[in-house]
Amino acid sequence: MSVFHFRALVLGASLVSACHVAEHHYAGTLRDDFGATVEVAAPPRRIVSLNPTTTEVLFAIGAGSRLVGRSMYDDFPDSALAVPNLGAALRPNIEAIIGAKPDLVVLYANQDNRAAAERLRQAGIATAALRIDSIAQFERDTRLLGRITGDSARANAVVDSVRATLDRVRAATRSLPHPTVFLHTWDRPLITIGGGSFLSELVEIAGGRNIYADLPGPSGIVTVEDVVRRNPDFVLASPITAANLRHDPRWQALPAVRAGHVLVFDTVLVGRPSVTLGAAARSLADLLHPGAVR
Repeated sequence: MSVFHFRALVLGASLVSACHVAEHHYAGTLRDDFGATVEVAAPPRRIVSLNPTTTEVLFAIGAGSRLVGRSMYDDFPDSALAVPNLGAALRPNIEAIIGAKPDLVVLYANQDNRAAAERLRQAGIATAALRIDSIAQFERDTRLLGRITGDSARANAVVDSVRATLDRVRAATRSLPHPTVFLHTWDRPLITIGGGSFLSELVEIAGGRNIYADLPGPSGIVTVEDVVRRNPDFVLASPITAANLRHDPRWQALPAVRAGHVLVFDTVLVGRPSVTLGAAARSLADLLHPGAVR
């Protein structure tokens, strides 16, 4: 299963809003998105990251060499593939994690991981559950991971670089017409992206309008009939999904599909709210407004 499909499943699994992370100075305490206190006494040397986003961030801020475990979905950058695969990202294998002897575990803050986080803490392992669904949460948690690993300067540089690209794309598309867009992320059940997701933010930055931006969570289950009623100008889908849409009789009721307005986006580039956010916004802008971003 691709990282993008992992994200779709995670987004669909829970629509609960994230808590705020209370950031304090290094080597003190922090509160994660489960509201648990995480004690960090020294820069961790052995890290298990069971989230494609945090794994990518850790490599970007120079802490990739400290990873001793990842989930089966953590496949970027290529260096991540050399890190031992510990299996599932949701309801992970606790014994496998403990066997990696980590001094820090980073989990996605989904309800399916709450029990795992508690068991790891009971085993004496510092465990941070972070929910990164939005651009703001990416910036927050990149800085947080930078402080935990002892390189805030590099983490800040990563955030600033991503923000600069996002700002450039936003400026290029701001005055253009914003066509409406339906983001198809999963078929059975039909899952789309809501206003609480970074993908909805990226569509807006790229010069579009998500027809389900009114959904408060990162994702939601919808019906083909409701998509037809909202009548988007374009459908954004993965290569496989796009091909299926064009041949699925159910979708012929949607004018955008009949008109061939199904845009195929790069699921690897756009599939996680991480250091590729800027490039992802640029790629979506190239689909919605070819040539607008120079």
